[in-house]
Amino acid sequence: MTTPTGTIETTELVLPVHANHHGTLFAGQGLQMLAKVAFLSARSLAQREVVMASVTSVDFCAPTPVGHELLLRGWVSRVGRTSMTVCVTGLARAPGVPLEEVLKGVFEMVAVDGHGRPVAVERAYLRA
Repeated sequence: MTTPTGTIETTELVLPVHANHHGTLFAGQGLQMLAKVAFLSARSLAQREVVMASVTSVDFCAPTPVGHELLLRGWVSRVGRTSMTVCVTGLARAPGVPLEEVLKGVFEMVAVDGHGRPVAVERAYLRA
């Protein structure tokens, strides 16, 4: 089975270094994980470097305790001339516990050239 271009799935383990004083995933660490998946999804589709233009929304739906596995899925939901909208969701699980959506975000990413200027996303990659 092949993964569509612009779709990324990765797994993180919530470690104590990622936690806040409540022993759950610190929001800043969660945002960093979401942003990394958004970047990888956009770069996969654009087949070139990308930068983040904005974070449209981020929702922390439930606390994620240390020791939980975090499954992060990202996909490009819209492609403009130079920009892409990337949706990312985070699902947490522990042994014997079903997956639960714990965080999600929407990011605007822009394809750039070697000088950091916006460039068109090649349409040929959209069918790959």
